[in-house]
Amino acid sequence: MKKTLQNLSMTVFLLSTTLVVACTQPFGAMGANQTTSKAASSTKGPMDAKEIEAFADPLFAKKMKEYNVAGSSFVVVRDGKVIVNKGYGFADKEKKIPVDKDTVFQIASVSKTFTALAAMQQVDAGKIDLHGNIEEYLGGLKIPNKTGKSVTMYDLLTYTPGFELPDETTFTGPQYIGQDISMDEFLPKHMPTVIRPPGEVYTYDNTGFLLAGYAVEKASGIPFAQYMDEKVFKPLGMASTSVRFKPELLERMAAHYDLNGEPRPLEGHAPTDGPQGSILSTAEDMVKYMIMQLQNGKFDGKEIVSQKSMELMHSYQAFAEKDIPITTVGFENYFPEYANGQHVVLKGGNMPGHSSLMVLIPEQKTGFFMSYNNDSMISVDIYKEFMDHYFPETEKKAEPVYLPLSEADAQKYFGLYQNTRAYWTRTSITYENGSLVLEGEATGKQKLRMIRPLLFVDEVGEKVAFKEDKNGTIKYFYYTAMNGLSLVAHSQKMEMKKTYSDVPNTSSYKTHINNLSAFSIMGAKSGSKFDPTGSMTQGEFADALIKAEGHYVMAGSEDGLRQQLAAGIPNLNPSAPITRQVAAAMIQNLKQLEPVATTKVKMLDKADAWAADAITILVSQGIVDPDTKVNADGSFNFRAKDLLKRQEASALLDLAFGYYSLPIKH
Repeated sequence: MKKTLQNLSMTVFLLSTTLVVACTQPFGAMGANQTTSKAASSTKGPMDAKEIEAFADPLFAKKMKEYNVAGSSFVVVRDGKVIVNKGYGFADKEKKIPVDKDTVFQIASVSKTFTALAAMQQVDAGKIDLHGNIEEYLGGLKIPNKTGKSVTMYDLLTYTPGFELPDETTFTGPQYIGQDISMDEFLPKHMPTVIRPPGEVYTYDNTGFLLAGYAVEKASGIPFAQYMDEKVFKPLGMASTSVRFKPELLERMAAHYDLNGEPRPLEGHAPTDGPQGSILSTAEDMVKYMIMQLQNGKFDGKEIVSQKSMELMHSYQAFAEKDIPITTVGFENYFPEYANGQHVVLKGGNMPGHSSLMVLIPEQKTGFFMSYNNDSMISVDIYKEFMDHYFPETEKKAEPVYLPLSEADAQKYFGLYQNTRAYWTRTSITYENGSLVLEGEATGKQKLRMIRPLLFVDEVGEKVAFKEDKNGTIKYFYYTAMNGLSLVAHSQKMEMKKTYSDVPNTSSYKTHINNLSAFSIMGAKSGSKFDPTGSMTQGEFADALIKAEGHYVMAGSEDGLRQQLAAGIPNLNPSAPITRQVAAAMIQNLKQLEPVATTKVKMLDKADAWAADAITILVSQGIVDPDTKVNADGSFNFRAKDLLKRQEASALLDLAFGYYSLPIKH
């Protein structure tokens, strides 16, 4: 759960009765040349503590060094027993405090599985109808909804409620640690609007789980944190787990580090009780939770939740297409190729400086959990290695037979798409020589071959599943590529503006204008007229730039973006007309591009010193409007102090923040 792209991680992600408890020595005491174990893969799953340690010790040593992770917990359960519960490295490397079974971590979005469990308890008790209008359980709180279809608890728990801004309620920061902000106080001020029919498509959704927890609070009549203590944590014996910060847990909490290994501050939540991600826990406690999950809701002779509810939590409910399951009630299925044919449900979580992953293989009565103190993707590597070692793929999949695709049949896929969570993730779909061509800033150009209508595969084997509306019109796609953020949600096809009355078809700006209109970044000035040669104010351009950059959808980020875009530019005045050099400086302030070393450019006209570098960097990257000609020797006239025309703004913003920017070499 993060506020900006720099903080947003995909880590999941989006993993005998004797309790084996040990803490390894810090890595400094381990052999520097240790590498991942070469032991033969086990086809029986993890059974023996010593064998697991022989596999895991060198794996964690290698991967923690590779990902600059200071410390990590690691637990494995099987058949209702704890096989291994270990700590690796340091909970606090400055104080040389090792990770052990009682080290406290923020488990972040793994909390969502606990919220789903609590909600299903209320369903079991008959206090919540899983498929009824969720507003009946929100104490009078109303959800703005443009679809005409009510949101249900099932929609919330399967990540399909259809909110326009699913992260509008995701507030984290050090300032929230000492505050007590109730859901009653918070939610009416930060309620996003439902704009897609609930249940239609997957969008990773923090707001949905916040509302699910709020419904538990209202239906049970017990404050959410108290409910979790009484109905979940205490029955499971999870004495070191809490929705809220408690002094005795903070004393044992692992330090937080960034990707460079530098300490970073502890961050809290608003609201204080965060059903979407505020739980603190330990490895010792999480083994109990996993054992209950793998025992169909039972623990120590008690039924925590019904077997019927647990089956919903462990069976896939939302699919991109029949071969691409995405979510259960509460859990997800990122990186399905790593499952090696096993039925796996998992849930990851991230807070700044802490990450966790829980992986359950229900049919094998096996699970593992890890928490560690940075924001890296080490958990995904551990998951893959674990599955390859203990549950290797036993059947080689047959190569698919690809179907031919004519340009006529490909037409319905064409267009621009925008991720329904990460608005800055945009994609173009076109056609070339019998294949669809997908192009995005993160993935680059990928040719897509058709396995069957609506299902394609890219050049590296990642699948792209399209979804039609009831009229057979393509409306969404889901892309399983790890490169980028397409995994976190379906991408929606944008409606293209066919024409503006004052933009001729021959205009070299027409495509840029239409692209920005499709993404609702810039539209008509009045009526059906775009006013292509009209000027803009600095405030109008800043507004369009914020929309184009896309991170405004993350709660709390817009103010920071506005400060960032203004950095180093003197005498800004929102009401003043904007010049081309001011626009270039604003774009570069947000884009933070490096000049392309292989592209030599030289500006012939004069720009102010604070703008000159921004202009040359953008031009070297190919971010120029059609009327700015770059000569063969790299020289160009930018007209730096001329007023920026609206059509020029559309070109610069489209090239800088559209589905790609050329060449984007950092």
